[in-house]
Amino acid sequence: MSGHSKWKNIMHKKEKTDAQKAKVFTKIGKEIAIAVKQGGADPVANSKLAALITKAKANNVPNDNIERTIKKASASDAAALEEMRYEGYGPGGVAVIVTAATDNTNRTTPEIRSYFSKYKGNLGTTGCVGYLFEDKGVIMISKEEEYNEDELMEAALEAGASDFVSDEDAYIIYTEDNDLEAVADAIEKAGFKYESADHDKIPSTYVTLDSEDDIKYMTLLLEHLEDNDDVTEVYHNWDN
Repeated sequence: MSGHSKWKNIMHKKEKTDAQKAKVFTKIGKEIAIAVKQGGADPVANSKLAALITKAKANNVPNDNIERTIKKASASDAAALEEMRYEGYGPGGVAVIVTAATDNTNRTTPEIRSYFSKYKGNLGTTGCVGYLFEDKGVIMISKEEEYNEDELMEAALEAGASDFVSDEDAYIIYTEDNDLEAVADAIEKAGFKYESADHDKIPSTYVTLDSEDDIKYMTLLLEHLEDNDDVTEVYHNWDN
């Protein structure tokens, strides 16, 4: 999604109720559990876990919660979660990628398929839209912080950022996918507070929806996907 839209989504997440915030914490917790199972509990040796800890902190997940999740996932009797990826098209040909963490694919897959079918989309096969996205690190910094733009840009580029964009409400710093944690840490040490630091999928092209019906159904599709307890991330190329 475009940077401006992404910023609006970040601010919307921050305004959620306590119940909705708890759901965000749960989703990130599932991602952390999978990362621990796949690569161990040491974030120094497990870059995926390190990225998720950064993501959790940016979403105001308490350190105690993060540590408990890692400890629980490290236990031999921890619940088995499977990482799933779904690809398809929404209304008007919008490309959509959904990632999920589930203990029951027989529940999750039909639910995801039903959302696509109900809201004028079509769930496809893995790879059908993935080529339209590039894996990048994205760091968002609010302009409400009133940082000096030149100083922030210099710090970001010196830290290894690949691009720096000044948008209407935020500064957007792009990194290579593997450099996100290092750049975010360097920016923070330089005295700049970021609102989010995430591994993202950046579309190579965007789709504009002109039909009111397409806009309505695309909005409903995204809302239902994001509200699903098993879904961890939703990526799309709708230029909204």
